[in-house]
This record gives sequence, C-alpha cells and structure tokens, in this order.
Amino acid sequence: MDFLEVQFGLRGKTLPADHGYALYSAVKRSLQDSENDALPPDLPQNIHLCTIPGIPDRAGMIYLNRGSRFRLRCPSDQMQLWYRFFQNQVFDIQGHLIRLIQPRITLPEASHTLASRLVTFKLQDIDHADVPRYFLESCQTGLKGLEIKGQAFIPSDSDGDLARRTLQIKDKKILGFSVVVEGLSHEDSLKLQWHGLGGRKHFGCGWFYAPKEDMYAA
Repeated sequence: MDFLEVQFGLRGKTLPADHGYALYSAVKRSLQDSENDALPPDLPQNIHLCTIPGIPDRAGMIYLNRGSRFRLRCPSDQMQLWYRFFQNQVFDIQGHLIRLIQPRITLPEASHTLASRLVTFKLQDIDHADVPRYFLESCQTGLKGLEIKGQAFIPSDSDGDLARRTLQIKDKKILGFSVVVEGLSHEDSLKLQWHGLGGRKHFGCGWFYAPKEDMYAA
C-alpha cells in the first residue's frame, strides 16, 4: 500500500459532466500510440484515475476552473513512469481538448471520514425501491473484504434526495451512488483510498477523498 498521487493542472475550457469512460478511453488510446516499450497497452489494475471536477452547467457539461485537476494514484515505484507519460499529454474527450500541465506529487493523507462521488456495484434483478439497501450491503461487504472497519452511508444531494449517480459506458447507463465512510482508523483510511470500493475504477468510480478536498473532488 505504498502509493502516491499525481495531480496535473489543466488547460482547457469544458468537459462532458459524465466523462469517466471517455477519459479512460483517451488515456488508453495514448498508451497504444506510445512508442515507449516500458508502457503497457492499457492501464494496469493498480493505476486508479479520478474524474475531473468543474462547475456544472446543469445541461450535461462542466466548466474547468483553477481547482480542476487530473488525478491518478499509483504504486510509488511506478510514479516516475506515469508522471512522464501524462505530462503535457493532450486528450480529446468527446471533442473537448485538455492538456495536462504543472504536475505535482502528493502523499496520501488519512482522514476519519472519506467520501466518493460515485461507487458502483453489479446489482441485478433487484426491485428499484430496494436498490439503496442492497447497495449499502455491498459497500459493507466490500469494506469487510478489505478488513476495513467503517460505516458507509449514502449522503443527500443539494435537493435533499439520495445522491444517486449514473455513469455512461457506450450506450449503457450504470447506476451508482455517492458514498461516505465514517469511523476510519489511520491505516484503514489509507487502505480505502488505495483500494476503493466497487468496480469500474478506471472510469473514476470508487475514488475516495477527504471531504475537506471538496474543491478538488470529482
């Protein structure tokens, strides 16, 4: 669990609000086009990406600002490889161009409470009204599997409703929720930041951060 986070500033103006899959696809294309033999043709499982935050226009778009960052977490011994690969990369995200600039390396910080904008699990053949209960059971099962002691809950959004989220993957919408986990020890907080919860982590899902980071959170 010896990992670092690399953050890049951005040059660009806008992105689709739901860009997790498109961002991953752009990264994968760049890897396949790279002539560096040390790079794999796809992101390894131990490289975690975060979606990029911005100011929503409530019409499916976000505007990038000074707080917008491209963030990834990787094993410490791979930091230099990924730092160099991503520096000054230009990605085309569904017609929106962004350039990654001014990278900085940060150490993970423990927090008793962590939040994730979107966590997804495979929940099939479940009545819609029961989805939140089964979802939270999956969260607690995931925490137990990682030997993490903490209590997960679904927060409310600005309208007072459960923070329900979706992720677009090609022509399919994936249902998920925002998640907050409380009561974490120092060790468990770092473990959750590294492993995350649920699936689709290459698309920005299951990325946990301290709530005080809200200005940078996806």
